[in-house]
Amino acid sequence: MHIKTADFVTSAAKLNQCPPSSYPEFAFFGRSNVGKSSLINFLTQRKNLAKSSKIPWKTKLFNFFLINQTRQLVDLPGYGYAKTTDSEKSLWLDMTHDFLVKRENLKQLFLLIDLSIPPQTIDLEITKTLLEEKIPFSIVFTKIDKVSQKEKAKNLKEFQKIEQERWIPFSKAFFVSNTKGKGREEILDFIESFL
Repeated sequence: MHIKTADFVTSAAKLNQCPPSSYPEFAFFGRSNVGKSSLINFLTQRKNLAKSSKIPWKTKLFNFFLINQTRQLVDLPGYGYAKTTDSEKSLWLDMTHDFLVKRENLKQLFLLIDLSIPPQTIDLEITKTLLEEKIPFSIVFTKIDKVSQKEKAKNLKEFQKIEQERWIPFSKAFFVSNTKGKGREEILDFIESFL
């Protein structure tokens, strides 16, 4: 898919504040600072379309972006930032859960997972919830260029072991490197396949 236009639409703090849309939507979800905003900028080739930050848990709203006037990308709040209170964590997860379950035009969720570190318990808990709720999702492994091939292979092997044990579809995954341009066309072609 060739991206001709990519525009910020709006931000929303709650599900009932999200804009009505007849466009297919594709949401990006993951631990805080895993690279959701950076991935959206990489896919659209717009450096500052989604506001990325090195400060964890910067995205606290649903941020909507219209692509080619045909599809919408949604940057969801991150999870797992240690310095937030339990009540804050619960609020944002509940809010995101509502979006994932009730947003009728959501076609696919991209769950971003940092491959530069071993599998994290919270990521596995999220995948379990997605499977239980029957929310369609794909895994996007990020930061694949941040560690050695040996370390990356070790972490991937651990994920594949979990896949076999828990029936988590990690095998249907995308591998992304913003610096090397890897994974962009595969994800865009996948998005384009949804009418």
